[in-house]
Amino acid sequence: MKDYYKISEISKLYGIGPDSLRYYERLGMLKPRRDANSYRLYSLKDLYKLNILRDLRALGFSMEQVKDYLDGQSIDNTLALLHREDLLLRRRIEELEKREKIIKNRISSLSSLRDAPEGTVFTEPCPVRYCVQVTEHITRDEEMDFLIKKLHKKHENIVQDLGTLTIGAFISVPELESGISNVYTSVFFVLEGQPAEYDFTLPAGDYLSYRYRGSYDDNAREVRKVLDHARKNGLATSGRPFEIYEIDNRDTIKPEEFLTKIQIKLGTG
Repeated sequence: MKDYYKISEISKLYGIGPDSLRYYERLGMLKPRRDANSYRLYSLKDLYKLNILRDLRALGFSMEQVKDYLDGQSIDNTLALLHREDLLLRRRIEELEKREKIIKNRISSLSSLRDAPEGTVFTEPCPVRYCVQVTEHITRDEEMDFLIKKLHKKHENIVQDLGTLTIGAFISVPELESGISNVYTSVFFVLEGQPAEYDFTLPAGDYLSYRYRGSYDDNAREVRKVLDHARKNGLATSGRPFEIYEIDNRDTIKPEEFLTKIQIKLGTG
């Protein structure tokens, strides 16, 4: 086994660019010697330091923290470092487990929604739902997408991943009554649980619900089906109709695969 290695050999072995190796040298973390032609030669001691450096950087340690450890390496410092590594790993495992749960829930939801029945009005009991919203007169899909991103940015400290959020929008009643589709007065997110911060609630109770597939170009017609059902069956409704986007452009670029649920609360309160 050789005692010294050239920068090209170290770069290839560790997958680290020569510029990074020179940077570590400037920080005093590596101390290669020079040959007769002034080429850098890295010793086995440099290799062992690179192993530590790479592992600590992978755990999120700053360059300053890595240098401090290498400069003052001792049993006490190593134990302290190992305890910190253990804490960081446990936090990362918790984050990964949380992310895995979200992904599994989304897989289950999307798989069932892909084959969900449509075109039938049904009554659905719903718990109180806490929501945040942005109010705007929305007439284009592009406006809706922009406002969703804006709302997510505003509340990214309390909302989950955008891809798994329950997103809805209130339909503009004046345009609806004129037969105009795809016009909304606000877009909202349904939050998990009972958060300390929210803008409004969708009250608990029974809701008339109806699913349709496809684009939103004819949603006025779809909403009228729900209202006609309520009228024919003598059901009183309360509040404005809204849509919940169960499958949308977060999941597919094919409008024919979109699945939207229309809901209107039953009752006079």
